[in-house]
Amino acid sequence: MDQPIKKIKKAELETVCGITSKFPEHEIPEFAFAGKSNVGKSSLINALMQRKSLARTSAQPGKTQTINYYNINDEYYFVDLPGYGYTKISESVKAEWGKMVERYLKRSATLLRVFLLVDMRHKPTSDDCLMFDWIRSQGFEPIIIATKSDKLGKNDSPKALKLIRETLGMTKEEILIPFSAENKSGRDDIYRLLEEVCYGKDNNA
Repeated sequence: MDQPIKKIKKAELETVCGITSKFPEHEIPEFAFAGKSNVGKSSLINALMQRKSLARTSAQPGKTQTINYYNINDEYYFVDLPGYGYTKISESVKAEWGKMVERYLKRSATLLRVFLLVDMRHKPTSDDCLMFDWIRSQGFEPIIIATKSDKLGKNDSPKALKLIRETLGMTKEEILIPFSAENKSGRDDIYRLLEEVCYGKDNNA
């Protein structure tokens, strides 16, 4: 596999916020990552950070109840939001998580984009659609990452991507990137997007 275009010199978990925590204030950009439980969010973040297991994972889906801030090269933060859609979590806990995520989206002064992860093998769920619409309603441009792309054959991939676009109601301009944590396909596309959003150009640092 070719070397990634972006060299990650620093990647560290800097801040962990719970339901009652005060969110940190940063001057550098933030990029948030949302998605249902078990969609592969931690695997994506670890791949982008070029670390095997820095992003926190839980043995039981739905148990992560924090917002985690990862400092990347002192250039920007990856902000890992709690997963949604896990049926065994009580409605009251889901509501608290929702309030925490909403508070973050409304109060972060440097949040530039929200990445929404969906499983490429399946039609987006109703929760995925609600999250997509909600991110839009908060004034952010959702970037869709279709995870587990290696699980589909070349003939099935275009059909799967089309279904995702149609189900979410994406416009032609909205970005959809297939990604595989196994072979890292799609990672460089995400790096380019990050650099373009931050600096207005492709930075092969």
